[in-house]
Amino acid sequence: MARLTEDAKGVYVIAVTPFTDDGALDLASIDSMVDFYESTGVTGLTVLGQLGEAPKLTAEESRLVVERVLKRLDGRLPVVVGVSAPGLAPMRELAEAVMGAGAAGVMVAPPWTVRTDDQAFSFYQSVGEALDDTPFVLQDYPLTTNVTIAPGVIERIVRDVPNCVMLKHEDWPGLAKISALRAASGSGAMRRISILCGNGGLFLPEEMGRGADGAMTGFCYPEMMVGVVEAYGAGNPDRAHEIFDAYLPLARYEQQQGIGLACRKYVLAKRGVIKSAALRKPGAKLSALDIADVERLLARQTLRLKEIGA
Repeated sequence: MARLTEDAKGVYVIAVTPFTDDGALDLASIDSMVDFYESTGVTGLTVLGQLGEAPKLTAEESRLVVERVLKRLDGRLPVVVGVSAPGLAPMRELAEAVMGAGAAGVMVAPPWTVRTDDQAFSFYQSVGEALDDTPFVLQDYPLTTNVTIAPGVIERIVRDVPNCVMLKHEDWPGLAKISALRAASGSGAMRRISILCGNGGLFLPEEMGRGADGAMTGFCYPEMMVGVVEAYGAGNPDRAHEIFDAYLPLARYEQQQGIGLACRKYVLAKRGVIKSAALRKPGAKLSALDIADVERLLARQTLRLKEIGA
């Protein structure tokens, strides 16, 4: 498998981790999930992300999930693996294992202990050294990590840490950050790296307009993200917004803190992608009223997609 580079673009969907109703890993559903994601036209997969319930997995389970995904894809699509850890040793150990198994790169979020600009730079400088030549994604998700990394700090990291090849942009609000980084690379102040965006795709059309290369996030309809990115790539932002608008009510609902992942898994199970909508405990579960909301949104989405011919 080719390694992740600064030229990466498209949609790297954040994969859920399927469990059975009693909380065991569902390996068969990993296979069907991978097949489904590939059928929607995504560029790649990202596993063991925040919404892949990675913190709930044992080290052995994490390796098992990655190996199963890689085996099912058999090199057809690149796979990025989340390896964030409190210490560099377990991070390096997992990174070496997944890269040896055929992953294209890894993703690293900062620990909550990072508080200053210098600490953020020093952390990623250490990550770059620990991972040797493994290409990695800087995950900038302050809503979850409580770590804010200013554009100037990202510029410094990109200049001094050569194996940082991608920014997973999830700052909110964050459009100005994309503009600042693209201006910096345009002026030669830093090399141009790939910028793929998160937050469930809620701002994807605007992010593409600011110079993002695509999305690295999850949504129960990855077709939306693929359609938006392809329309922008074809020079048709109006069509991108039209596609986005049809899915927006459900995407908004899915972004709720607490039940968002439960909503995503409910729809994926309904679509036959995974067998069970269960989250591993502790995890949220949709109420009857939540399910009624989702069903209503799905029905309205179907009508809207017919109206726009998508």
